[in-house]
Amino acid sequence: MSLTGVLQPLCRSLATEVSSQPSSSTPIPPPRTKRPPRPQLTAAVILNRAPTITRTPTLFERAYYAYQARIRRALHNPFPLDFYFKQGSLLETQFTMEEKKRERRAFGPKFNEQEEFVSKEKAAADKAAADQLALQEGESEDLMPRVHESDGARDYHSLDRKGKRNIYLLLQTRLDGKDIWRFPQGSVEKGELLHQAAQRDLHAECGENMDTWIVSRNPVGVLKVAPQDISTAETKPEEIIFFFKGHIMAGQVKLHSKVISDFAWLTKQEIQTRVEAAYWEGVKDILSDY
Repeated sequence: MSLTGVLQPLCRSLATEVSSQPSSSTPIPPPRTKRPPRPQLTAAVILNRAPTITRTPTLFERAYYAYQARIRRALHNPFPLDFYFKQGSLLETQFTMEEKKRERRAFGPKFNEQEEFVSKEKAAADKAAADQLALQEGESEDLMPRVHESDGARDYHSLDRKGKRNIYLLLQTRLDGKDIWRFPQGSVEKGELLHQAAQRDLHAECGENMDTWIVSRNPVGVLKVAPQDISTAETKPEEIIFFFKGHIMAGQVKLHSKVISDFAWLTKQEIQTRVEAAYWEGVKDILSDY
């Protein structure tokens, strides 16, 4: 009996053998794309000078306040003159005259005219005495005007302009061959906090002659600025601007940076006419309307 068929080697391939021909169903990995550059971080300060005088009331507000004053005067108890003023004294005369003015301001110029008959001589004497007392107490001094002279002269460098409004500091610089207006800003150094960078950049561009205060460590707004030139978008990084709210208490701008050509204190509406449209869309909701 022959054993040839039993001793022939097996032709099965080993488990570790790898086929040299790639399978047609294996996916080809996509080519690696170049990573975009890291964005450039910038810290900006929206430096605000708060209103220095109260706003002028509207017609509706004045009518409402006058109506409330009439109600209060109609319901208030009579003032005890004998307790607070000596009878026939100068202070009593002054208070009586001022009280008549307040009543006629509340109820009309002809209020209580028939009941109060005073001779011309006594009225003149009372007025002279009241004027003399007001002069002694400094009440006859003229009030300062509500419109500052810098408003008439269009002095945008003055911190006294637009006393009834919030005004903000804007700087003029040159970028890509054209003049632009922006808030004080600068780059963030490695390991530096954002609000610290904002304060440092403010001093670097506007000097240290201002007494300023950064309100919070948290930014009040963020603006992403993409490169304007599409051909350099892959190599030029995107700029991310973090805006911080600040207040000025005293001092004035003294430009130190050579790239800054001018500065101005502007209201929200004036800022819109100077900055670019994309910049305005990013900061308009941060600014106050008054």
